[in-house]
Amino acid sequence: MDIAKALERLSLCGGRLGDNLIANGAISKETLERFLHRTPREPENIKATGIDESDLLSLLLKLIYVGRLQTVRQFADAIKLPYGIVLELVRMSVDRLFLQTLGSRNSDSLIDLAYTFTEQGRRFVIDAMNRQHYTGPAPVTLDEFTDQVNLQKLTNELVTPEKIKAATIGLQFDDHIIEQAGPALNSGRAMLLYGPPGNGKTTVAQRFASVFCDVIYVPYSVMVEGQIIRVHDPSIHLPLATVDIEDDESEFTVTRAQTYDARWVPCQRPFVITGGELTLEMLDLRYDTTGHYYEAPLHVKALGGCFLIDDFGRQIVSPTTLLNRWIVPLEGKVDYLKLHTGKTFSIPFEELVIFSTNLEPEDLMDPAFLRRLPYKIEVGAPSTENYKKIFESECKKQSIEFSDEIFDVIVHKVTVDKGLELAAYHPRFIVDQVIATCRFMREVPHFEPRFIDYAVDNLRVRQSTSKKVTQARM
Repeated sequence: MDIAKALERLSLCGGRLGDNLIANGAISKETLERFLHRTPREPENIKATGIDESDLLSLLLKLIYVGRLQTVRQFADAIKLPYGIVLELVRMSVDRLFLQTLGSRNSDSLIDLAYTFTEQGRRFVIDAMNRQHYTGPAPVTLDEFTDQVNLQKLTNELVTPEKIKAATIGLQFDDHIIEQAGPALNSGRAMLLYGPPGNGKTTVAQRFASVFCDVIYVPYSVMVEGQIIRVHDPSIHLPLATVDIEDDESEFTVTRAQTYDARWVPCQRPFVITGGELTLEMLDLRYDTTGHYYEAPLHVKALGGCFLIDDFGRQIVSPTTLLNRWIVPLEGKVDYLKLHTGKTFSIPFEELVIFSTNLEPEDLMDPAFLRRLPYKIEVGAPSTENYKKIFESECKKQSIEFSDEIFDVIVHKVTVDKGLELAAYHPRFIVDQVIATCRFMREVPHFEPRFIDYAVDNLRVRQSTSKKVTQARM
């Protein structure tokens, strides 16, 4: 509604969309400025990139060589810098006899001119490849990266009960979990999810992370002390479509600043999950000895989002050692990384860390560290009521008839015959097993006692007679 009114005023009075939003009282000037400054603005010239021109020149030539690029348009798309900067780098390359022009076939535009390597340029780029094999978009500086991470903290968003309920729709658990999770999510501080296995701790963590909906900007890479660190990971950073904000080319331009800096990728807030495979080495920079550049560790890729350490306590490294690695980042909101040159640098630690375990927390960590995890939420066994709701939902989804009598039979077999505690994963497991048996028997999917027995038996292996006797004697 506010946008519609602003567009109506714009058609009558002209100006920019942002100015008309302010004039209508839909937004304050300060709020608009804060919003606009969160979007990285493209540099006006080489100096504004913060990267030495020799590094940019070397990177551009490597991109041309590896990608077999010919035109300035292709160069700019590969290095993600404005045409003005790319044209300046091309001019330098021609002046230094690294490139020579081939002219233009179908256009008089400078950006459609084609270029090729000279013999001197070919030797230069091969030497540059041997020194550093990184061939991707131009990096941003560490200062720019730090500033951007601080601009897009999780705590910028307000989490409400309505948001959590919307994010967890379809899940059945007690309301007290929502009431406990809200303050934890708003604080942005570490959270511990614990409880018996099979009750959806991982799913709950994923849904909690989905309540955050702000767009964040992730750089393809960061340059630190002349070293390249690759940050953007397509498997983690899910991109969003963008529209460039052009100055003086559209009547709907929001701001008078430059266009969006393509070295940054607009993404959803990342959700990174790691389990028993986590080691201390995975929390450090990984140096590629062949390419001579670095890959950022998982928790750096999770900045601005959520980092879930699942199955905590089952890692190769001991829980105490792993927790000691996290003390400084969790308390000081800063982490320290080290280059192979010996240089140490700091980055903001702005992300939600969730530890998830089905082991006893007090067996995993001492009281001192438990105090450092201010939010501890138990995701326990479902109540009988919720257990039934999960069953009803699963049966409806799989089009199999369900009744109170069938439910009572299943609960008795699980809790009395098998001696198991109810778990949230049981309904889907049992329904899948029953349907698989029916298909094998070439029957319409339905519940009957022996099929239920087969399914429930698969929840837990039968104990041998000797083991039962031994336990009875104990």
